[in-house]
Amino acid sequence: MPARSRKISDIKPLFTNLAVTSQYEVQFGGLNPELQGYLNSRGVDYRFTSESVGLLCNSASLPGSSFATSDINGNFTGLMEKFVHTRIYTPIELSFYVDKEYKVVKFLEHWMEFISSASGVNPNTNQYFYKMKYPDQYKCDFTKVIKFNRDYKNQLEYNFVGLFPVAMSSVSLSYEASSIMTVSATFNYERYVPGRVLSIDQKLDSSNNLEPNYPRNNQNNLNPQSLDSQSQIDINNIQFGVDNNNLNPNLTGLNALTGNPIYSSDANVKSKPTITDWSNVSP
Repeated sequence: MPARSRKISDIKPLFTNLAVTSQYEVQFGGLNPELQGYLNSRGVDYRFTSESVGLLCNSASLPGSSFATSDINGNFTGLMEKFVHTRIYTPIELSFYVDKEYKVVKFLEHWMEFISSASGVNPNTNQYFYKMKYPDQYKCDFTKVIKFNRDYKNQLEYNFVGLFPVAMSSVSLSYEASSIMTVSATFNYERYVPGRVLSIDQKLDSSNNLEPNYPRNNQNNLNPQSLDSQSQIDINNIQFGVDNNNLNPNLTGLNALTGNPIYSSDANVKSKPTITDWSNVSP
């Protein structure tokens, strides 16, 4: 088919709406309480790990993956076939600006120190030896890289499962002209999930194409199956209250317009009256 001519005005909207690499955000979350407690004891508080360290990430990369295949001969004469058997995820490298309190360096250094500190022996003694923690103690399941545009209308979100640092780069120091100090680290992970994974985010964001079914064990947690098929959230079909783990004792519902949680401590929230004497109820 011969190429057809097109006007500049026809293709200009396409090339004037390209994504750029400078709008993104990194969020660290879901650290094991034992790991977070160890970081706190070493001078890295929870607020820094959950808010500040991601903002100081000056260079990041979206993850990539590939398939490992096997060659099959003999099913068809003269034909070699390939079949996929494993999905391989490439490590990601994150680079950070270092703050004046060096909390970024401490965050990476002590995270790796925690991984190899299961021996419990004082590292300053000659009897010290390395023993690794169990994976569920040092892996992080809620770290994400979010790529967005200036208008914030569209975004890519990658959620990493089982993420942990495997290498930390050396930092060069010099008496020459001063520059901003940076440190880089390489992270491995078990897998990543593209798109938003929280059920409430999937319901409120109609532009999200990913709709995985993640069942929840607790009936008080929000489940995609408990939402109606309309674009609005059906508050009557969502159950809230005190669960067995007492996770959200004051959560009573969601705002139908904003989707924000409503707590029983709010002035506008009143408990529904309970009718106990049906004899006084008129038909």
